[in-house]
Amino acid sequence: MSQRSVQIVILCEDRQHEVFTRYLLNNIGFSTRNIRSLVCPKGSLSGEQFVRERYSTEVKAYRSKSSYLSIGLVVVIDADNKTVQERLKELDDALKADSQQLRQLNEAISILIPKRNIETWIHYLQGESVDEEAEYSKFSEESACKAYVENWINQYYLNLDEKTPLSLQVASEELQRIMQLLR
Repeated sequence: MSQRSVQIVILCEDRQHEVFTRYLLNNIGFSTRNIRSLVCPKGSLSGEQFVRERYSTEVKAYRSKSSYLSIGLVVVIDADNKTVQERLKELDDALKADSQQLRQLNEAISILIPKRNIETWIHYLQGESVDEEAEYSKFSEESACKAYVENWINQYYLNLDEKTPLSLQVASEELQRIMQLLR
């Protein structure tokens, strides 16, 4: 795919989320030089809390620029012990608490919520059978996921089946929200 000048902000919990998402976005057509990441600083608060608390600020910033810039927001937050729907509700509640409208269908705001964590997706993309309730170990190198992200785009992204983790199926649908920026 050709790359268009689109500004993307990634709001995420940790470096593994950032590397996974940045590589994903680059492989579907977004230029890495136009991607800015907001990653939870180590040792400050939990990654989930960082994303949840920062979400309404980033949505407000997106909305203030989206009428005159080609811009998107990608939020990556683990479901942990919650469901994807419960995490989405928490983010909706953050917007309500900030007196903002809920995310609209036409907004280029994608929310990717791995159930239990991003490592679940990476292990699945490695060809493993996964359980979204199990916790998978972190990788020693965040960049280890790159080949598997590419595998997702080439094989799974449009060809999901019943073995695909539900949270990854939802993520594929969510990506359509920012794909509109490439048209």
